[in-house]
Amino acid sequence: MSYDTAASHSSLQMIMSAASPETLRSVRMQMQDDLMDQFASLHIEKWNQRVGEMHDAVLKQAVALCEQQLVEEGFGSPPADYAFVVFGSAGRREQTLGSDQDNGFVLADHDIEDEEVHRYFALFGQRLSAILEIAGYPPCPGNVMVTNPLWRKTSLEWSRQLASWRNEPGWEQVRYLMIAADLRHISGNPDLTAEVRNAMYTLFEQESKLQEPFTAAVLRNTLRHKAALNVLGQVITEQVGEHAGEFDVKYGLYLPIVNAVRYLAVEYGIQASSTMERLSQLNQLDAVPFRWVESCQTAFHAALRFRSITAVKAGEGEQTGSGYLPQSLLKQKEIRQELREALSTVKLMYRTLQRQQRYRERKWL
Repeated sequence: MSYDTAASHSSLQMIMSAASPETLRSVRMQMQDDLMDQFASLHIEKWNQRVGEMHDAVLKQAVALCEQQLVEEGFGSPPADYAFVVFGSAGRREQTLGSDQDNGFVLADHDIEDEEVHRYFALFGQRLSAILEIAGYPPCPGNVMVTNPLWRKTSLEWSRQLASWRNEPGWEQVRYLMIAADLRHISGNPDLTAEVRNAMYTLFEQESKLQEPFTAAVLRNTLRHKAALNVLGQVITEQVGEHAGEFDVKYGLYLPIVNAVRYLAVEYGIQASSTMERLSQLNQLDAVPFRWVESCQTAFHAALRFRSITAVKAGEGEQTGSGYLPQSLLKQKEIRQELREALSTVKLMYRTLQRQQRYRERKWL
């Protein structure tokens, strides 16, 4: 075991033994400093894996601390089995060091009239969200959190909700389903997470005979974020505001890749949640040419790296970032060339998807 690996293992053990939310935060911030020191010496995929391991350990310990807190305050242990799950970049194992809350609960099926169970998990969600905020995870701006009943349901309720989104594929419903497609288990009963994922992918495989196929609606949603490269092959930067002249890594490069690969994963019934796993399985299925997969992997590694180098130290040891590549980095020839090549790959991906969209639209005229 290398020194870095041993140090990482030791830090994870400290996280899992943290006895309070404040200690959890302190240990997390120390591990983040260590990870920043390793950034230049590790391949981005390996480094990103370590970042994900840190976040998973913090989230699991936060759940354990919350359960303990509720018992000590007289609310008792959870009255039903549950699974704590994550969405977004956490679901895809692609967080930066500064990550917000994207999470939910899957509860074991019980009498839906049992208000005591729902009250308990509503309180659990509130307390857990507060602990996570202390640990350095701000609330999700889109309210995809255990505090929101939309993301806190029994297995049966989840199945019904997914079906309702699938059967009325408007923009919001498709957005919710794509959020759910990145669902990943963190803590609790993994069988409950598996039930929801199986129900979701069963729905994805269905084609409606009464309306435009669900996959066409997903494709329209996917094509909203395109590569930020103009017709002359120039990188499109922000034109106005505080980030004028800078490049938006999240919406200009990272999300276009994530969305395109996720669409293909849904199209081919792939249940993997991470972008790299989805690309690997697309390759195994011969769904796309190997050179296409290889180019996408290279572009995605660039996106992960660019997201991470925008990170800066915030108050009290936190890592945050604007998400924009500053002009000082864009002026570097190597950075500019890598960015342009990654965006060119994404642009080719989207041309292929746009042809699929035109085909589907003609089919359903």
